[in-house]
Amino acid sequence: MTDAQRAPAPAPSEPPADVDGVLGLLQRGNYVADRSLATVLFLALKLGRPLFLEGEAGVGKTEIAKVLSETLNRDLVRLQCYEGLDVASAVYEWDYPRQMVEIRLSEAAEDRDRGSLESTIFSERFLIERPLLKALKPSIKGPPVLLIDELDRTDEPFEAFLLEVLSDFQITIPELGTIAAPQPPIVIITSNRTREIHDALKRRCLYHWVPYPDAQRELEILRVKAPNAPDLLSREIVGFIQKLRDLDLFKLPGIAETIDWAEALIQLDKVALDPQAIDDTLGVLLKYQDDIAKIEGSQAAQLLTEVKREQAALPQG
Repeated sequence: MTDAQRAPAPAPSEPPADVDGVLGLLQRGNYVADRSLATVLFLALKLGRPLFLEGEAGVGKTEIAKVLSETLNRDLVRLQCYEGLDVASAVYEWDYPRQMVEIRLSEAAEDRDRGSLESTIFSERFLIERPLLKALKPSIKGPPVLLIDELDRTDEPFEAFLLEVLSDFQITIPELGTIAAPQPPIVIITSNRTREIHDALKRRCLYHWVPYPDAQRELEILRVKAPNAPDLLSREIVGFIQKLRDLDLFKLPGIAETIDWAEALIQLDKVALDPQAIDDTLGVLLKYQDDIAKIEGSQAAQLLTEVKREQAALPQG
């Protein structure tokens, strides 16, 4: 008997009954959220509406869907968007090779019933489900979490296709008819705002802008995600990154870069920032050479001096 046979899968959890419950749910998933995000997430769960999250890359939008999936014990169905995404990749496609084999077998058996053959090869037996169709199918774990990630990377025609999915939670397949979800999935849509999303799609969703965290929340995130970082190091990291975000850089560091930088400095046995360590590890934080060239050296040293002065002025204990 395998371990999976001995231990039945845990039952899915019902969404929290109030905003505090959502905050607690996110905390159990090690996600540090402010109350405004918890409130809109509660409303999306309560009203059964898709939640459209917009914000800079790296602020934790995608992570919300992952945390919901883990803490509610639901399947996570992820559709990663990209330019040129089409229905065959996002919704369904027919298994043409198997259909051809079925046709050849029918011809070999001299089965001339054309109508019967068409109904056979255009049945669910030959249907390959892609993420959107999978998310509408019933599951023993309950409605899944459907993550439509970085919607701004797709083309407008694909946005138009999503309207039926997001308003009626159904998909129409010409050869089969309409397939509707018995229970709507929990839908999280993210966008890095590289282009505007059409109003028709936004109207079907609740909207929330996910900003960069303030210093206090970013410090809480770091304590959760990088618990081995010394307290002084964590404070200086947060102070330095908050100052970086006030500068005119091509790409500002997100929360993921904050955590990566802390982990990198831990590996280098650092207990506090120093100019050399910053210059040596700027590639963890910044991903463009022009940004690195602008910061390293005197600019980094000046920012660090300001951070240490501010930390020294804080009440101790």
